Amino acid sequence: CESLPSGWKRHAKFSLTIVNQLSEELSQLQETQQWFDQNAPGWGFPPMLNLKDVSDKYGGFLVNDEVMVVVAVDVLEVVGSLDAPKKSESMDIKGFQVLPSQVKSVNRLFERHPDIASKFSIKNQSLKTAYMNVLLCLNETLHQSPKEISEDDLSDAKTTLAYIKNVGFKLDWLENKLDELFEKKKEEADKIRMQKIEEEFKDLKQKCTNLEALLKKEKTGVLAAKAPFSFFNNDDDLKWILQVVMCIVIIMLSMSI
Repeated sequence: CESLPSGWKRHAKFSLTIVNQLSEELSQLQETQQWFDQNAPGWGFPPMLNLKDVSDKYGGFLVNDEVMVVVAVDVLEVVGSLDAPKKSESMDIKGFQVLPSQVKSVNRLFERHPDIASKFSIKNQSLKTAYMNVLLCLNETLHQSPKEISEDDLSDAKTTLAYIKNVGFKLDWLENKLDELFEKKKEEADKIRMQKIEEEFKDLKQKCTNLEALLKKEKTGVLAAKAPFSFFNNDDDLKWILQVVMCIVIIMLSMSI
C-alpha cells in the first residue's frame, strides 16, 4: 500500500473456500466485493468455521493431516495507478481455466487421456482450477527419474493421487506410473543393501584370514615349546658322533694292549 499514489482505490471481488474433501456441498465458501483504499486497505470475513469442526478427522476438512483452502481474487476496477495492472488471461481447456503457461501441459493430458475428467463432477471454477493445478504438479513429480524422487515424495504422491481420484479424475495410468516408481525405488534400495552386505562380508572374510594366520603362528610357537631338547639337529650328526666315539674306544683299547 505504501508504494501506491495518494487517493488510490481498488475494487475487488474475492472469495475464500475451506474445502470439504469428502463432499463439495459441505465446503464453506465466503464471497464478497469490496473497495479498498488507504483508509481501509484490508478486509476479511468473520470466523467461517469452528476449529473443532475443522479438526474433526471424520468431518472431511482435515484429511491426511491437510486442510485445503482456495482463494480467488478478481480486480474489478483500479483508481490511482500509473501503470495499469496486467490481468492474467486464463484459457478454457475442457472446462478448466488454466494459465497460458499451463496450456501445453493440460492439452497433452487430454490428448493422451481423453477420459481423464469424464467423471469429474465439481462445478465450482475455483476448485476445478485448484484440482487441475494439483494434478499437473503430481504428473510432473511422477515423471522424474527414480534417482531424483525420494521415498517421502512417493508416499506424498500416493496420498495426493488417492485424494484427487476421489473427486472424479480417472488416473489409472498415473497410478501405474506410481507403482512403477515404487518398484524401481525398491530395486534400487535392494541393490544398495546387497552392496553393503557384500562389503561387510569382504571385511569379515579379511578379518577371518588375519585371525587364521595369527592362529597358525600361535600353534607353531606352542609346538616348538613342547618339542624335546636335542643336541643333534639330524641323524647325520648323531652318526658322526658315534663314529668318533668308536674311534676313541678303539684307540684306547689299542693303547692298553
